[in-house]
Order: sequence, then structure tokens, then C-alpha cells
Amino acid sequence: MGFETLLGKTPATLEEIRIRVGHALQRHPLCRNVRFDIVSVPRTARGGNWTISLHAVEPTALWEASDIVADIQAAYDLQAARA
Repeated sequence: MGFETLLGKTPATLEEIRIRVGHALQRHPLCRNVRFDIVSVPRTARGGNWTISLHAVEPTALWEASDIVADIQAAYDLQAARA
């Protein structure tokens, strides 16, 4: 197994990412009421093909929710749609 394989992101569907984000936010007591949308975006040179828009985040939960989302974004790549 190469070094690139270890650092690669796991492919996931939009629904799988939505479920993982929802479960991760629910596990943190301050983030249980956070609402979010997942948005597919064009791939850039730095990577990244999806982002999360957080809604109704209480000020006390902002940093925790942002950290949770950043960790998930670092781990998952949106799978290409199948024809």
C-alpha cells in the first residue's frame, strides 16, 4: 500500500456524507440543533468537491461545528455520479 493511498480521501455519496455529518453533529452536545446543507461544488486544484453550509448555529457551538465539518471534509471525497 502506497503512501498516497493512506492519505487519500474515502469516496462517498452525497447521502453518505449527509449521514456522517448528521451523526457527528448529534454526538456533540452543543451541535445537536445545528442544521446544515451539503453542496456539491466544482473540483479545484486543491481538491474539494463539496462543502457544508451550516444554519442555525448557536454562537457557543460555532467552533465545534466548524471543526467537526472540517474533519469530515478532510476524510471524504464526493463520488462521481454514475450514468
